[in-house]
Amino acid sequence: MPSNHNIFGHPRGLFLLFSTELWERFSYYAMRAILVLFLTDTTLSGGLGWSTKDALDLYGLYTGLVYITPLIGGWIADNYLGQRKSILIGGLLMALGQFTLALPNGFIGLDQVNALYLGLALLISGN
Repeated sequence: MPSNHNIFGHPRGLFLLFSTELWERFSYYAMRAILVLFLTDTTLSGGLGWSTKDALDLYGLYTGLVYITPLIGGWIADNYLGQRKSILIGGLLMALGQFTLALPNGFIGLDQVNALYLGLALLISGN
């Protein structure tokens, strides 16, 4: 008889971890694919009209922070929050970041550039 703590022979927590990792990677690679294009596209086409250099600088900063902040998050998880709570908080922060990036210009009371920074910061923090 299967244990109540197993689903298809795997621990229940594995599905939470799998789901958050799946969406975290989807979020990262989708952002990686379109961030520079959005930043450098003309404002008439819906982009921000940044120079390629400025767009690549932000892209590099975003990518670097996405890979370095899990070290800090892992330390916080191990010493203060615990694994399950950390995974849930990280998933919620990443979801808030994606929603912030998806909302129309001025919807949350910020201009487009500051909303972009807030969304990226939430994605980085949740990662």
